[in-house]
Amino acid sequence: MKLVEYPSRDDWPRLLERPSNDQSKIEKIVKPILDKVVRGGDRALKKFALEYDHVELDNLLVTEDELGNAKKQVDKQLKAAIVAAKDNIEKFHEAQRTTELIMETMPGVLCKRKSIPIGKVGLYVPGGSAPLFSTVLMLGVPARIAGCGEVIMASPTNAKGQVNPAVLYTADLLGIKKVLKLGGAQAIAAMAYGTESVPCVDKIFGPGNQYVTVAKQLVSRDTVAIDMPAGPSEVAVMVDKYANPAFAAADLLSQAEHGYDSQVILVSSSKKMTTRVIEEVSCQLEALPRKAIAAVALENSIAIVVENKEEAIDLLNEYAAEHLILQVNNADEVADKIVNAGSIFIGPYSPESVGDYASGTNHTLPTGGWARSTAGVSLDSFVKKITYQKLTAEGLKKIGPIVETMASHEQLDAHKNAVSIRLKAIQAGDV
Repeated sequence: MKLVEYPSRDDWPRLLERPSNDQSKIEKIVKPILDKVVRGGDRALKKFALEYDHVELDNLLVTEDELGNAKKQVDKQLKAAIVAAKDNIEKFHEAQRTTELIMETMPGVLCKRKSIPIGKVGLYVPGGSAPLFSTVLMLGVPARIAGCGEVIMASPTNAKGQVNPAVLYTADLLGIKKVLKLGGAQAIAAMAYGTESVPCVDKIFGPGNQYVTVAKQLVSRDTVAIDMPAGPSEVAVMVDKYANPAFAAADLLSQAEHGYDSQVILVSSSKKMTTRVIEEVSCQLEALPRKAIAAVALENSIAIVVENKEEAIDLLNEYAAEHLILQVNNADEVADKIVNAGSIFIGPYSPESVGDYASGTNHTLPTGGWARSTAGVSLDSFVKKITYQKLTAEGLKKIGPIVETMASHEQLDAHKNAVSIRLKAIQAGDV
């Protein structure tokens, strides 16, 4: 990790830059894939499976037999862990239900807001170097609680054309029966536009590599909504002189091992602790099976020593991390001062891993600084809010002149007339 001591605030934007990819180059690769799926449907999807995954697929969707066999392949300990995590995630997301809002803004003017589940949703579950069965929980649980009518999931296969058994077991546990055996931009295209085998959806959720991310952004321009802009995974860790350096190093590495383009940030007002954490990172890195991936990610990463805790908070708010870990004294007070972050982990015994898997919060979070304006996936992500209004004749008599005046000043006479014609009918007793 690069170490920078006491940088000026003017240097913060440069120091906090994320690893970047040339979006235009990626779009040039992804756009033809989307177009081919639109034109070729299932045939194009099978061709991409052969070209990219070297797999000849007879069925694009997982069969009932495959779901059953997957259940037998997952060991009991993992099954129990998945069920326990599901229970926590269900509890937290179930509690996010909002009551229907009904109120009279003035006599005779009734307004209402109601949550309606999104009809058809697509869940993308990465399955490359690390099949993320946990993502099935993070997306499938709120989709089910929200009451989405149709749920389809897409996940890449291995060289034998098989989706990871734990991914399938988790999908089956949540009642997800339509599973597309495909990943990448082509899977996003299938769910966005639909094919003979794959129904098109209204909204697509889930993390993915740079090609998946660009594909989601492209399809969102014309056909389907997406959960959020997302890029490489990231974590920021704040430590002070009281921190446990081994804990902090483990947190940094847990995120660095996600991918070559992941980024980790260490921030502290203690130069001594910063040095100790960096040393711990080097020691722990050697024992990691995914050492090569984490090592490259660390090259994109930085440790920053600042003057004091207040400056550290300001810097972290500017960075707007996907995950933020606070291993500092009075961590709760510091957390209250953070306004830009996807998810915050407070104190020495709250590793980012618990949020990734089982605490109950969602791990599908905004990256790349989008936490300044965008929240992570929640129950709200799977519903739309419809508003209603119902006026009595007396209510329209009260509010009508207000609307007439406003419409008149905006020179929208038809708007004014929609009110005026009713008011005249009321006055004439023609109601």
